[in-house]
Amino acid sequence: MKSFRMPRVQELAIVIVLILLIVAFSILSPNFLDANNLFNIMRQVTTLGIVAVGFAFVLITGGIDLSVGYQISLYVVVCGLLMTQFSLPWPLAILLVLGLGIGIGLINGAIITFTGVAPLIVTLSMMTILNGVSYLLSRGLPISGFPSDFSILGQGAFFGIPISLFVLLAVWGIGLFIIGKTYLGRYFYAIGNNVEAARLSGVNTRRTLLFVYAISGLFSAVGAVLLLSRLNSAQSATGAGFEFSVLTACVLGGVSVMGGRGTLFGAFIGVLIVGVLDNGLVLLNVSEYVQLVVKGVILLAAVIYDAMSKASRGRAKRIGGVTIVPEKAQTPA
Repeated sequence: MKSFRMPRVQELAIVIVLILLIVAFSILSPNFLDANNLFNIMRQVTTLGIVAVGFAFVLITGGIDLSVGYQISLYVVVCGLLMTQFSLPWPLAILLVLGLGIGIGLINGAIITFTGVAPLIVTLSMMTILNGVSYLLSRGLPISGFPSDFSILGQGAFFGIPISLFVLLAVWGIGLFIIGKTYLGRYFYAIGNNVEAARLSGVNTRRTLLFVYAISGLFSAVGAVLLLSRLNSAQSATGAGFEFSVLTACVLGGVSVMGGRGTLFGAFIGVLIVGVLDNGLVLLNVSEYVQLVVKGVILLAAVIYDAMSKASRGRAKRIGGVTIVPEKAQTPA
């Protein structure tokens, strides 16, 4: 008998949710389907979509990285300072920032794997550290005055398509290759389902987790560079709250916060839902605080659904694993 694949049902459901949101906002706001607005949505979700790839990897392994928001803040500040204060060519500044992203990811991964401290605590602490470092480096002031050609990455277009969108597609292509065509992708799910069982099966769990957090840091740096290029200004608070948006997008897309389940396709649809929701609410002049309430409710509902789905699957497995042996017929005396 073929198993019922709930993830496919969830992916279909969130695609329907995305379509309904687009229809609703196109009715409520006549400017929503305007070509310029659609391009704005694509540019706005670029950073979120890129960061979501690495973040989804982390969630699948059963971890979490709450530091991605202030990682972005640090990367934009460092990149801005390298171009303005140190007068480095912007390609070199980008390479150094990408290296910094890998380094911070490795630090997160090393602390988690070698000390056994929960990822939530480690990355929450790192978030606070990076918040302070980015503020100290920028002194709380915006940084601007970048080379004019640097803005091409975030604001330019090729044949009418934003260049940042090509970068997003390239990152997602890399992510799909890793998770679908390499043994590492299988290891992610194995660790997320049961890290001890994965270790006993021969998986180098430490090396795999180091890779996961390193690539999360790398993709966060890539997203930060594109965001800086689009905004053309670096501030220490640029990434504040970003971890909430990327977590919402991934969980909406069916990536389990408990590990071992989720797809990049689902995460991508979750990114589009968050982007459309943000853009539509702004067009409708909805208060920023009301937007926070809406996002919080959506995230809470998605997490509750995820927990209930996992509990339901667990009960189904236990029931399916029980073999009922009929009683022997008693022979009459």
